[in-house]
Amino acid sequence: MAAAGGEESAGSEGRVSGGSSSLPAVEQELGRGQLFNTVVDTFLEKLVAAGSYQRFANCYHRFYKLQPEMTRSIYDQFISQLQTSIREEMREIKEEGNLEELFAAMDTTVEEAKNRDEPAWRPSGIPEEDIRSGMVPYLLKHQAYLRKALKEKEEENRKLAESVLAGREKISELQQRIQSHKQAWQAISKEQRELIMTFKEPE
Repeated sequence: MAAAGGEESAGSEGRVSGGSSSLPAVEQELGRGQLFNTVVDTFLEKLVAAGSYQRFANCYHRFYKLQPEMTRSIYDQFISQLQTSIREEMREIKEEGNLEELFAAMDTTVEEAKNRDEPAWRPSGIPEEDIRSGMVPYLLKHQAYLRKALKEKEEENRKLAESVLAGREKISELQQRIQSHKQAWQAISKEQRELIMTFKEPE
């Protein structure tokens, strides 16, 4: 049984080493979400290899001698529940952290970056220059936005000023027309009074 446990452990370790060596190729073919699942699977393989049946049996040596089949059944259930628990925890972490969408966004960003001719930004090692190189484009962009907003406000104020001037001109015209009508009415009233006076009988 010990030999069998040793062979199982060796077999597990062989599978683990093969899986880890294939990770670079997997990384090139799969997206980051699938790569994350592959890493979890590799971790579980290494975990099973580290907690092999031989080590489990050695820890419970007396019970193993009395009930070897029961020991094997307990070990299998323990490993199965452990893997299920870890996978469930990883699933909850992916859901809570929205990792699937983040991985997809990262894949999209990487694919888009492949079509760019200009080199990607890298830190120079001098904090002042790095901050300047990062902040200056943002500040220039913000400055252009503020200038555009200022120009729009100035144009809006100009239109409002023209509207106010046009309104004042209309008011002035109305006042002049009212004044003209008033003067004309006063002239007509004067003529009517004079006309009435001419027809009035002398006393």
